[in-house]
Amino acid sequence: MSCMIEGNQTVISEFLLLGLPIPSQYQHLFYALLLAMYLTTVLGNLLIVVLIQLDSHLHTPMYSFLSNLSFSDFCFSSVTMPKLLQNMQSQVPAIPYSGCLTQMYFLLLFGDLESFLLVAMAYDRYVAICFPLHYTSIMSPKLCASLVLLSWVLTTFHAMLHTLLMARLSFCEDNVIPHFFCDMSVLLKLACSDTHVNELVIFITGGIILVIPFVLIIVSYARIVSSILKVPSVRGICKAFSTCGSHVSVVSLFYGTIIGLYLCPSANNSNVKETVLAMMYTAVIPMLNPFIYSLRNRDMKGALDRVICRKKIFFCI
Repeated sequence: MSCMIEGNQTVISEFLLLGLPIPSQYQHLFYALLLAMYLTTVLGNLLIVVLIQLDSHLHTPMYSFLSNLSFSDFCFSSVTMPKLLQNMQSQVPAIPYSGCLTQMYFLLLFGDLESFLLVAMAYDRYVAICFPLHYTSIMSPKLCASLVLLSWVLTTFHAMLHTLLMARLSFCEDNVIPHFFCDMSVLLKLACSDTHVNELVIFITGGIILVIPFVLIIVSYARIVSSILKVPSVRGICKAFSTCGSHVSVVSLFYGTIIGLYLCPSANNSNVKETVLAMMYTAVIPMLNPFIYSLRNRDMKGALDRVICRKKIFFCI
């Protein structure tokens, strides 16, 4: 254990990440699998960001939010996966105290950002289906930029608040984290000073950051369903499904995992369950999002074709 002595108190200078509960004979197999997943996440999400920036046909509110969501997914996965892969090859999977707090900060930042961006995308779909004639005037570039900026400001403040509160705690003896990243709830259990303020702030801000956005998304889709049922038609249902299907899938994956992890605790095999669900929202969901939004999206396929054609013409010249 690496530690420092300040006065009569021993202070932790680094933590040990236990990583994934994988038998040693399967370490290399899972390392290759996780590396492939991370590379897929990076390439898929960056491809979406680049396509949206290069193709003027995609300079719309929906794709502006999607671009920010893809960037957030890329960063969110990059906060944990490189360190996990490094530790799987290391004899001592340690992370410095400052590195642990930094990792926690960016996990909160990009995790919260995804929640806010999903709300903005739900509102965009609500306006597109319920007020199609006024869509352009309502979803103006100014409003879209304001929603994205507000999301970044709120999530930055929230992440910084929890990081500063965590930095005031003392960690004295146990420095083993039974996880593959610096999870805030695990760090609170390891602290040897009073954590009541931290727990109170988590309870209060948790409602603002997770519950309220989830409720707003539910309300948006309730209004969408109500609007469709007023004038039921096969064409309207198909249009709504094609417009909202991808977003509903991402929302279900994201909030389903969060609810399963934090709102449905399990006494049996809790560490294994927490690790599996954490792997879902830090690695699997960011990898799946590009496929969910792109495979059946004609606009994204068209943008890719146009970009490739422009490159061919450029090289021919």
